Amino acid sequence: MPKALVSKASTTWTGNLFDGSGQTRLDSSGAATFDVNWKARSEEHGSTTNPEELLGAAHATCFSMAFANELDGNGTPPTRVQTAAEVTFDAGGPRISGIHLTVEAQVDGISEDDFQRIAEAAKQGCPVSQALTGTEITLTARLA
Repeated sequence: MPKALVSKASTTWTGNLFDGSGQTRLDSSGAATFDVNWKARSEEHGSTTNPEELLGAAHATCFSMAFANELDGNGTPPTRVQTAAEVTFDAGGPRISGIHLTVEAQVDGISEDDFQRIAEAAKQGCPVSQALTGTEITLTARLA
């Protein structure tokens, strides 16, 4: 029986919200450290990231994995799945007001109807989508 895996990340922040800045680390993998600040969240990205970009990366990855698994379970494993996530942050809220997933996948032997049905099931079944149930998540799926 698989056991639960805990993944860790951390952020160190210096200063107030608007003038301060920080660094976010992917602690479990040690794969990267990212600079973060309010300006990258509310005005422009530049070379600094923000929570929404990191969330988008997590959601695109999770959806791709869920979709590949759903397609495989249908007997139509994908050759390629490419997913993008657009996370909209409303600084006036402040809140995340929506996430739009766009997926293009190369899948042999599947109908358009089955492809769309499975893409929607993957969106619903993706653990990141489930964690974000209070946020509107939309999907555009294209069969390559």
